Amino acid sequence: MQYQEIIFQVPALQVDTAAAIANLAVPYGIYIEDYSDIEETAPKIAHVDLIEQELLKRDREHALIHLYIPLEQNPGEAISFLQERFQAAAIPYTVTQNVVNEEDWATAWKRYYSPTKIGSRLVVVPSWESYEKKPDEIILTMDPGMAFGTGTHETTQLCLQLLEQYISSESHLLDIGTGSGILAIASLLLGGKDAVGVDIDETAVRVAKENAAANGVADRIEWIAGDLAQKVNGKFHIITANIVADVIIRFIPDLKRFWMPGSVFIASGIIDSREQDVIQALSKAGMKILQRVTAGGWVALAAE
Repeated sequence: MQYQEIIFQVPALQVDTAAAIANLAVPYGIYIEDYSDIEETAPKIAHVDLIEQELLKRDREHALIHLYIPLEQNPGEAISFLQERFQAAAIPYTVTQNVVNEEDWATAWKRYYSPTKIGSRLVVVPSWESYEKKPDEIILTMDPGMAFGTGTHETTQLCLQLLEQYISSESHLLDIGTGSGILAIASLLLGGKDAVGVDIDETAVRVAKENAAANGVADRIEWIAGDLAQKVNGKFHIITANIVADVIIRFIPDLKRFWMPGSVFIASGIIDSREQDVIQALSKAGMKILQRVTAGGWVALAAE
């Protein structure tokens, strides 16, 4: 199958903000190239000298955001959307278009995805990698495909760190914008009872189902394709949303539908410059902040 590849080149220093904006352009596949810290990360991701040398020659000043859109769809809407958002955020960019085969991009990201220790117990291991489990570690086998959520991004790691602290053996979890399913699956591996994962992208839901099966928890997770929680019913002890600030703010007024005494809301994907906007929305909904964690300019909040 062939796809239209839309490539936005942005300054590497602004790639986190640009990437968060690009993720609003779902349900398209997104692949981000950022080599600004390649000297530090190359030993972890390059398994042969040839790949390492190739990577070390890459542009360190700019990052590339690739969007992949089926040929039968018009890319103009996604391009216009991102151009408008980048301009509003004062992010300079250039944009180019190509036509590529699916096999040329669907597995390219695998080179940059290696086992990642998160929190005190959890290790996220790509399905094609071998890993020797250490005592007390919990292994989460993950093949994200083109769904967001490999465990390597700060937003996912922050969410998992908080999740590890609040999960219990009785926890029912709702994960909004589940992507690869990493948070819903992790909640069960960490001892939770069951989970519901929701994503607007049907491809993400398919990938999440496959990941749940690979981790032996498929019978305890319900997957729903839909916008936010429109198709969700029930009450939950923990609600997670690793999305972006604008979508989190839109979802907060709906939280009360799923709330029970002692429930905790974990929100991540928040750029630090938007933190106060999210806190204000939580306060307006009558919620208070339990915990705040940060990494790389991103913020995750736990609230009750």
